[in-house]
Amino acid sequence: MIRAAVLWKDAHIIALNKPPGLPSQGGSGLGNRHVDGLSPALMFGYKERPVLVHRLDKDTSGVLLLARTERVARRLGTAFRNRETRKIYWAAVAGVPSPRMGTIRYGLVKAGGRGEEKMRCIHPGAVADTEGAKRATTDFAVLEALGTRAAWVALVPITGRTHQLRAHMAELGHPVVGDGKYGGSGQDNPGDGWGASLGGEISRKLHLHARMIRFTHPITNEVITLTAPLPEHMKRTFKAFDWREDAVPADPFEDPA
Repeated sequence: MIRAAVLWKDAHIIALNKPPGLPSQGGSGLGNRHVDGLSPALMFGYKERPVLVHRLDKDTSGVLLLARTERVARRLGTAFRNRETRKIYWAAVAGVPSPRMGTIRYGLVKAGGRGEEKMRCIHPGAVADTEGAKRATTDFAVLEALGTRAAWVALVPITGRTHQLRAHMAELGHPVVGDGKYGGSGQDNPGDGWGASLGGEISRKLHLHARMIRFTHPITNEVITLTAPLPEHMKRTFKAFDWREDAVPADPFEDPA
C-alpha cells in the first residue's frame, strides 16, 4: 500500500501521495499503521529507512516528503523551517468566501479539554496577550463555486501550525467539507462535518488535499515541483460539482506573465 503511494523518488528524496486516513506518525493504538511505521517498505535497497521531514493530518491527503539520508533530512528540514518551500492545498468548503482572494492572520492556541487536539483562533491583536498562542498566516483563493453552497479553494500555509488551514477556514465561516472537528455546532450532522447534509455523491470524508509542493533540491539545486492527484472521494465530489482539475492555474497566487 505504501509503495503504491510513491509519487516520485530519486537517490535522495521520496515523495508520497499520502492517502486520507493514514497518519503521518504514530500514536496510541496505531501500531505501525502510519507513514513513519511503514517507512521500512520504502528503503528500496538503502540501509536506513527514509525519514519524514514534515507532516500532514491523518485525514488530509496529498504530497508528503521523506528524506533518504540524514544529510538531506537536515537540509529539507531547514528549508521547511525557513519557509523556502511552497505548498498549495486544495479544499472544498462550505459557502463561498468573500472576497475571493485574501490572507487570514488569526493566531492559534490549543483549545484544551480532553480528546483529540483542537485549535482555537485568536484575533491577531490578541495573540501577544494570549498564553500559548502563535501567529498563523494563510493565503486563500476561490477557484470555482457551486452557486453559494460550496467553493473550491486553494490554500497556502505561510506558517505551519497544527490544523491551521482547517481552523482558519472555519473561523471565516467556511469550514472544509467533511471536517467534523471544525464544522461548527450550528451545522447539520456536526459530527460528520459540513457536507454530510449535501447528500448524494458527496463524501463525508475531509476534503483537504496537499495538491502541490515546490522546493529546491538540497543536492542538485534543481527546482522540483510535484503535483498529487486527488483522492477518490474528492474526485467524486469534483465530478458531481462539475469542477475540472485542469481548468485552474497550478498556482493561482502567481502574477500571470
